[in-house]
Amino acid sequence: MDFKNEKLRQSATMGGGRARKPNPYFAMVAQAALAVAVVWVFCVLLVHVSHSRRFYADAPLATPLRQYYSNGYLIVSSNGGLNQMRSGICDMVAVARYMNATLVVPQLDNTSLWQDPSKFEDIFDVNHFIISLRDEIEIVKEIPPDMQQIQIQLEMAKHLSMPPRSWSDISYYTDQIAPQRLKKNKILHFEKTDNRLANNGPIEMQKLRCKANYNALKFTSPIEKIGSRIVKILRDKGEFLVLHLRYEKDMLAYTGCNEGCSVEEANELQTLRYSVPWWKKKHINSTSTRLQGLCPMTPEETALALKALGVDRETQIYIAAGDIYGGEKRLASLRAAYPNLVKKEKLLPPYELLPFKNYSSQMAAIDYMVSLESDIFFPTYGGNMARLVEGHRRYLGFKKTIQPNQKALVNLIDKYRKDLNWREFEAGVKKAHANRYGNPVRRRVMPEKPKEEDYFWSNPQECLLL
Repeated sequence: MDFKNEKLRQSATMGGGRARKPNPYFAMVAQAALAVAVVWVFCVLLVHVSHSRRFYADAPLATPLRQYYSNGYLIVSSNGGLNQMRSGICDMVAVARYMNATLVVPQLDNTSLWQDPSKFEDIFDVNHFIISLRDEIEIVKEIPPDMQQIQIQLEMAKHLSMPPRSWSDISYYTDQIAPQRLKKNKILHFEKTDNRLANNGPIEMQKLRCKANYNALKFTSPIEKIGSRIVKILRDKGEFLVLHLRYEKDMLAYTGCNEGCSVEEANELQTLRYSVPWWKKKHINSTSTRLQGLCPMTPEETALALKALGVDRETQIYIAAGDIYGGEKRLASLRAAYPNLVKKEKLLPPYELLPFKNYSSQMAAIDYMVSLESDIFFPTYGGNMARLVEGHRRYLGFKKTIQPNQKALVNLIDKYRKDLNWREFEAGVKKAHANRYGNPVRRRVMPEKPKEEDYFWSNPQECLLL
């Protein structure tokens, strides 16, 4: 043993000697290694996040809770079909945010013509909805127990529920409804949600509406799985067009249109229209309504329009709709022009659709998914689904959406059936649709006529990269 060196080591340990200075070279190397390690870890996390956002772009980030004093609970009862309810829910998210309310998960319409008993959580991922908007508003699944007695008392006194005014500016909610109803009673129930918010407003409000629609409203896993499966089946065979063919019994009855129907069918549609109390307009002239471009296109008219617009005969066409009025017989001319005509019921075995079969809103959700993924979207009537899908496809990068000029089409089709030759008909149809492919445009604003101005949800320009 080297006693001299051992003594020196003991001395240094006991503080009796001077400690050796660290080598600056090794210190620099250690710092550099640490820096490299930190950068490497950061890059790994960045790649992981980027991949997560790529494949799970709808997954909510862990955003911080918004800290605010809630003025009370807002209960909303959505009305109408799936897409009418969808837009109304998104509007109510914005309303709740501006009123500093706590939103209760919306109730869906179970009493309309379709009699669909689906709840919010049957169609949308409720936890995703709550988490995605946690930095904007608090959302709860139900009124807490300590407030339920107040809710009962308000219901008995008829102070709980009200239908908000249609096409209202956000100031109507912040300046009137919030102080007079919400703050006073702590619970408020909106009986209707359709078109209760103006098309135009503060840009922050518009972006919140978009956030609710395009990020927070995510379909449940079963619906997404079926929708994705249909898209894959279609995509494996090439490009496809989604045809939103609204030649359905309820839509024909509602609009008062009977083009292509027999006398018996026209009477059946009229009887249905008069039997639905919330359809206010009863006496409707089908001929004049059609000439104004306000009727759903018939399958025959649709075939002529698609052919004139240059849609190839071999194109896969997926019909996103319920039962076509008149069944296969009514579809005969369209199928003759486009033999690759399919519906989800033909693409999937019955057992796969069985869980959704008697739920019209869930079936509509599947069609909505397929419509977003199509190469071309062609609606035959400007209803709620047509407008929401059009706006969503704009949001996804201005995907091709043909917006039929129905008034021009009806005029041209009638002339073609008389004496207009095909070349002139084709040229007229293409001219009428020169700028109707879902391209970037500005909304037309008409403050005094909100029903006639361009609809926010068909062109949410505040949320688009124009």
